[in-house]
Amino acid sequence: MSDEPQPAEQLASLSSAVLLLRPDLTIRSANPAAEQLMSMGAKRLIGKKLGDVAEFGEKRFYEWLARGDSQISALSVNTRFGSQQELKLDLILSPVIGHPGWQILAMNDVGATETLGEGAEPGLRAPAILAHEIKNPLSAIRGAAQLLGRKLKDADKALTTLITDEVDRIAKLIDRMQSLGREQPEPVAPCNLHEVIRRAINVIETAGDKQVGLREEFDPSLPAVLGNEDGLVQVLINLISNARDACQDADNPQIVIRTRFVSGLVLTAIRLGRPVKLPIEVRVSDNGPGIDPALRDHIFEPFVSSKKNGQGLGLALVNKLVRDMDGRISHERDDSEGWTHFRIHLPVAR
Repeated sequence: MSDEPQPAEQLASLSSAVLLLRPDLTIRSANPAAEQLMSMGAKRLIGKKLGDVAEFGEKRFYEWLARGDSQISALSVNTRFGSQQELKLDLILSPVIGHPGWQILAMNDVGATETLGEGAEPGLRAPAILAHEIKNPLSAIRGAAQLLGRKLKDADKALTTLITDEVDRIAKLIDRMQSLGREQPEPVAPCNLHEVIRRAINVIETAGDKQVGLREEFDPSLPAVLGNEDGLVQVLINLISNARDACQDADNPQIVIRTRFVSGLVLTAIRLGRPVKLPIEVRVSDNGPGIDPALRDHIFEPFVSSKKNGQGLGLALVNKLVRDMDGRISHERDDSEGWTHFRIHLPVAR
């Protein structure tokens, strides 16, 4: 219909600054919000290299731009346009589907979008709205699983129970991510580590179609650990899923999950003003090719990913969840044996 908004009109109506970038990172188009944010008209911007008109404080952002196929979100990045005062921007970079190398860069001024206008609740930001939109369909999925469960025989209810349990866990995870970095840690309690590991394995094996040999090397004498059970399940799902993805192309893909008591290892975390020993170790190992050496020192930082379409949030969240339990996580590559190890150290529940 002739009265339908055209793509150019839709782009011009956005409050977010949007740039279309050619494969050589020259600017092909800029919407009015980009002109206003950068204090430069579209005629002056078009044809210029992005690096000539914008300076980003996050150096890895240039690497993602150069790849041409990154889909990432970077929050509160210090950015300067020409001689302007430095701004904090939320950046969203996306490849253009069907046009290799072309990218769209959306930019939002953090200060200008701190609230949703007069009368809005302070601090209400787009992530909170997105979380709300995600949790609505989750509630519907949970309700549908419960209805199905009532019609099934007891022997067939395991899958519907798994669905409802995972919906509850994801909803809690969304709640945590809404205030990631400023929330109080989730409460901790004694946890059976091996039950937590098997719960994570069950989720992965039920949801996935990639068959990888998985071996358990558990110490049955281990005491309960002090942690948050849902948080530990999420940590292990991330680590085991990453291990499966990393080794799936190996000749004989293998994952080993090992638990042990490391009495000789001195690791402490400060909790309540005193040191806390972390003698319980969980190790997730895989025989894949390992992480790019250039990224190994940064893998627990946000937006660092060795996956082509990874957003680099999984290990950053894992690190935060483990630290919230006063634990520690580390990474090690054994090139001589061809194994990658992720080790989690946790306190004992007294």
